[in-house]
Amino acid sequence: MYHILIADAIKPEGLGPLLEAPDILLINKTVTEAEEELDQVDAILVRSATTVTEELMDRMPNLKIIARAGVGIDNIDVPAATKRGIVVVNAPDGNTMSTAEHTFAMMASLMRHIPQAHSSLKNGEWKRSSFTGTELYGKTLGIVGMGRIGSEIAKRAKAFGMTPAVYDPFLTAERAKKMGVLSLSLEDLLKTADIITVHTPLTKDTRNLLNKENLSTCKKGVYLLNCARGGIINEDDLYSLIQEGHIAGAAIDVFATEPPHGHKLLTLDAVIATPHLGASTKEAQLNVATQVAQEVLQFLNGNPVSNSINLPAISRELFEKVQPYYQLVKQMGSIVSQCMKEGIHEISVTYAGSDLDFDHSILTKSLISGFFKSRLDIPVNEVNALLVAKERGVTIGEKIAAETSGYSNLITVTAKGDTGLLGISGTHIEGYHSRIVSLNGFNIDFHPEGNFLYIQHRDRPGVIGRVGKILGDHDVNIATMQVGRKEAGGEAIMVLSFDKRLNEEASGKLNDLDDITFMSRITL
Repeated sequence: MYHILIADAIKPEGLGPLLEAPDILLINKTVTEAEEELDQVDAILVRSATTVTEELMDRMPNLKIIARAGVGIDNIDVPAATKRGIVVVNAPDGNTMSTAEHTFAMMASLMRHIPQAHSSLKNGEWKRSSFTGTELYGKTLGIVGMGRIGSEIAKRAKAFGMTPAVYDPFLTAERAKKMGVLSLSLEDLLKTADIITVHTPLTKDTRNLLNKENLSTCKKGVYLLNCARGGIINEDDLYSLIQEGHIAGAAIDVFATEPPHGHKLLTLDAVIATPHLGASTKEAQLNVATQVAQEVLQFLNGNPVSNSINLPAISRELFEKVQPYYQLVKQMGSIVSQCMKEGIHEISVTYAGSDLDFDHSILTKSLISGFFKSRLDIPVNEVNALLVAKERGVTIGEKIAAETSGYSNLITVTAKGDTGLLGISGTHIEGYHSRIVSLNGFNIDFHPEGNFLYIQHRDRPGVIGRVGKILGDHDVNIATMQVGRKEAGGEAIMVLSFDKRLNEEASGKLNDLDDITFMSRITL
């Protein structure tokens, strides 16, 4: 008999899979109320009210799985759970339809001034001419981010007679064609779209993605929507551009700081807003509850789960073999992803050496999860990595080779994209940690950890010196520098590491150097 603690309010209909199982005992109590039963709990279901801390896990020695009925996992100490072999699951796509529909509701309301007209009428006014709107039909809808929600937005845009134009650096040309969307650069999308809606995760790369500099290139009279994450659109810049009349209006469901008490955007008549309601439907709440209930039941019955945030439990023997390489391949996948800012069709991995004489599948999944981590707005892990790759048209290949180039073990990854090809090789040396020994065909040697700058350049006198001067002028201290070349005067690379992420200004100055052909900031 498994004991499952339902620590937050979840409607019984959402717990159907668990209620119907014969070997499940549900405990509908808060953590405080269930204090004397915590040592018997096998699984805990929470929403946002309960915080699952390391201290709480210590009081639950039998805990095997933590389930969050929703997307966010900020209230769960995932590293502590992983350390204890406790699986953490969530419901990443339970609110897809809810958010897509809310976005279109906001879009229609924005274009037709519905909230303003409603308020006016409630105040006893009849000002039809003051609320002349704009049709959605025939407009170009710019969608920034083509994950689950962005894809659903594109479908609905077509139904409204709109032309969906998409910016997603990781969307392949083949998938864009299959979905019937126009794939553009961000620069071209901003110049083309009549309405722009964002649907990306909030990361270091997407924070302030839309700002005064690039929004100023939009058509005058453009409309903006953010039902994704606060901070993707720079709110101060948005305010200024609305005040100047360049942006006709905005619909905002999320803010950088919530609740947004006294926010200046809320003082503008051209802005309509809702209090983070994208996932707030009865159906969405039921979907996420049902999804995690099914996940918990699957796991307790010994079956794989689809939405694990962390590592599933593996045998101690396999864990000891895998451990030295697990993080290495995840970092290799992340390096490939950050160096190839384009859609990827194929990723192949080759394992060589007697040290790697075990089932490599968990390593391949770790590699793919590292690759997708910064590309998607959903958690990708060893459980769902291959499924996510399949959904996005990425072919995964795995093979074993004898050639180790003199190393006792060697892992080589090759990624093929719409326009380019990138290879990377890594090894683990006992007592010397993991090393990247080849990158893009160049011999190199560095430990993959922290903040890096990868530069491809022409092998000419003074290039390294100019790079060093720019970094020095911006008070950037170089921790390590590795260089590689194939032949004198040809192509060469530099890999520099820093104590903190390189700032935008220094990065821009480096990118302007004539002899630099490619540059990518990498954070591991």
